[in-house]
Amino acid sequence: MSMRTEKIAKAPQKLESAPDKQGSLKQNGLSIIKFCLHTHGTTGSYFLKDHMLLFVKSGIYTVRFGDHKYTVRSNEMVFLHKSIRIDYEKSGEPGSEFKLDYIMFFLNENMLEEFVQFSGYKPIYRVKEPVSVSIITVDEFTRAYIESLKPYLESPDKVKDGLVRLKFMELLYHLADSNNHFLLELLQPGRDKNSNISKIMEDNITNPVSISDLAYLSGRSLSTFKRDFQAIYHTSPLKWIRNRRLDQAKKLLLETTLSVTEICFSTGFENVAHFSKVFKLQFGLPPSEFRLQSHPREESIKWNM
Repeated sequence: MSMRTEKIAKAPQKLESAPDKQGSLKQNGLSIIKFCLHTHGTTGSYFLKDHMLLFVKSGIYTVRFGDHKYTVRSNEMVFLHKSIRIDYEKSGEPGSEFKLDYIMFFLNENMLEEFVQFSGYKPIYRVKEPVSVSIITVDEFTRAYIESLKPYLESPDKVKDGLVRLKFMELLYHLADSNNHFLLELLQPGRDKNSNISKIMEDNITNPVSISDLAYLSGRSLSTFKRDFQAIYHTSPLKWIRNRRLDQAKKLLLETTLSVTEICFSTGFENVAHFSKVFKLQFGLPPSEFRLQSHPREESIKWNM
């Protein structure tokens, strides 16, 4: 399990309030967000609630997922599958005062179904296991499409909802024409039905996932996932995740000097007050008092120094 000491952002929700946001278009679960900043290496993490396409106009955007690293440069695009946690590093080009200019496109399953019905595209073969991150070819038509978004992003209040959907449809057409394998990945997003529930749970203990997200990752319906989970663990997914997070928090309180807030976020909780409350219910004391009683001498020495 990877360690973090701050709250992980959910995308696209939290990105709407990012300080480097320059404009956005939104309509019924679809979002286009433009960003521009000067940076020499901004890092962070987010959890994707929807599929995302990221186009870099200028600069460098590095994506890390698991043990793999993907570098997206000027006029390149990357596709990121929904329901995964991504670590990133953003940096501008040295010759442009480290300016980074990029656009994120978030799309949901409804948009994909609508595109399939409207376009008539049909996958010619199945993908056994969709790739979570993949670099997308950007041709001259796609670049022209990106430029066409400028007036819409500058005056979003004048853009009707239907036009936002049409612009998404146009993007998918351009990408489908130049990236056949990408289309297969996108139109067959389901996971292997035999996906190991245990591995999925271990990989996502500290991620801000819902039970629906976990069911999706396992390739099961929500009801089937809950039934299969109960058969394996003899408890509910929510209770299992909470207890695993609390056990990890207890370990960190005993073995590290991380603050209660840092431990809260590093173990997957998103609210310190809630974390303290459930920790007390589980172990009889709030986190700070638990640490104090577990190491009374060390705490006394620290406060008397």
